[in-house]
Amino acid sequence: MTLTRFLMIVLPVLAVLFQSGCATRLSPAPVVDRSSGRSAEPVEPGYYRIKRGDTLLRIALDHGQSHRDIAEWNNIADPNLIEVDQVIRITPPKSAKTASTKIEVKQEKPVTVKEAPKPIDKQPNKEDKLAKQEAVPEKTKPDTPTDLGIRLSWPSKGEVIERFDEGKSKGIGIAGKPGDAVQSAADGKVVYAGNSLRGYGNLVIVKHDNTYLTAYAHNKTLLVKEGDMVKKSQKIAEMGNTDADRVKLHFELRKNGKPVDPIAYLP
Repeated sequence: MTLTRFLMIVLPVLAVLFQSGCATRLSPAPVVDRSSGRSAEPVEPGYYRIKRGDTLLRIALDHGQSHRDIAEWNNIADPNLIEVDQVIRITPPKSAKTASTKIEVKQEKPVTVKEAPKPIDKQPNKEDKLAKQEAVPEKTKPDTPTDLGIRLSWPSKGEVIERFDEGKSKGIGIAGKPGDAVQSAADGKVVYAGNSLRGYGNLVIVKHDNTYLTAYAHNKTLLVKEGDMVKKSQKIAEMGNTDADRVKLHFELRKNGKPVDPIAYLP
């Protein structure tokens, strides 16, 4: 067989093999979906189904609870060991004690009021008539958030540099210098003091009652620990820039776990 005839036979075969190899390399590998395809069943009120990326601390903050309370209600020994699709209780059972502060109201004894003697009738004069005509009834003051819930004091004396925006910022930013005092905005109990929540740096969370809690983020130093009872305007931390691009206090107010604008509750 001549060389020319050999090449005429072999080269087309090599070309086919080369094209087949290229096609094989460019073809993407098949993706197998091993999920069941079923949507998660709804959970009962007071319960929560854990999603990928959740932490017990984040769940607690979003529902206005202490992460230790949630761990206790669900017999979770290690808060880091929670599973996707696990259903947990996020409201206290009837027999449970929560981290809230209860306010006792004393019952007053009934007071007997004697009838005052009837005034002596007198004929109205012109001055009385004018006074009645000029009298204007006071307008009823509209309810404000502080009338309905909680009265806060400013947690820091700096300038507000970030406004509340539920879609972007769940609180307000207050400027300051490293070491500036960070104060509790109201009486309450410290339910978290640490740096495990991504994006918040050194963080303090104070629970004031069954409805409200406040969060103080990016601190340089924490001066309280979990379980401490704090008073309004008590120094609980020093301002810093942990997990932030500048020195500031990120301050949040949560009502039943939902972020609300703290400015509306501040003097």
